Amino acid sequence: MKRNVGKIDRGFRVIIGLAIILFGLLNHSWFALIGLIPLFTATLAWCPLYSPFKISTCTKEECSVK
Repeated sequence: MKRNVGKIDRGFRVIIGLAIILFGLLNHSWFALIGLIPLFTATLAWCPLYSPFKISTCTKEECSVK
């Protein structure tokens, strides 16, 4: 898997993921589980939806770091 999620995108995904989890927990909803998806993609720095469209939000330096 080649990285395709940059620093800013990763930060945004962490914030959104945590917000969704918090919202779901406060409302006693299964919706909190959906918040794990952006956290997972931020952790891996890879988004499966970006791959088929050849989208990358990372710079050349970020993408080359392993």
